[in-house]
Amino acid sequence: MDNLSIVRAVAAGDDCFGEMHQIGDHFVRFKVGTGETGGNLFVAENIFPAKGGPGRHVHPHQDEWFYVLEGEFIFEIGDQRFTLRDGDSALGPRQVPHVWAFTGGGTGRLLVSFAPAGRIEAFFREITSATSRPLHDSALWSDHEMELLGPPLVV
Repeated sequence: MDNLSIVRAVAAGDDCFGEMHQIGDHFVRFKVGTGETGGNLFVAENIFPAKGGPGRHVHPHQDEWFYVLEGEFIFEIGDQRFTLRDGDSALGPRQVPHVWAFTGGGTGRLLVSFAPAGRIEAFFREITSATSRPLHDSALWSDHEMELLGPPLVV
């Protein structure tokens, strides 16, 4: 059976591969892997026990969709700024620079999807490995078909 014929449910709090990925002080659970969709989609849940987020970046070939499961997040997509809360969503179209950060108290949870998936799963696997290059290394982003443009939002 090839990966495209796999049908599975992923329970709340689980990763589709039974793994846990940590980036600094936040965690990522893969919900849909690239192999399951022939590279057309990747979905991950990001869990933030503290404020923060990634640096400003752009995906030349991928649309990135964000859905807030819990908490408050600030987004800058292109020249627009949004505050999103539980149940809100936003689209970061390909070729449009964006940055976001968890700003609320407690825990923030954000569901993020990438279409097509490109090398995003490999990027998450690399940045959560013990041998990863620093997250602010622009070559790391470039190697995974993205461009790091600037620092994270100050929150």
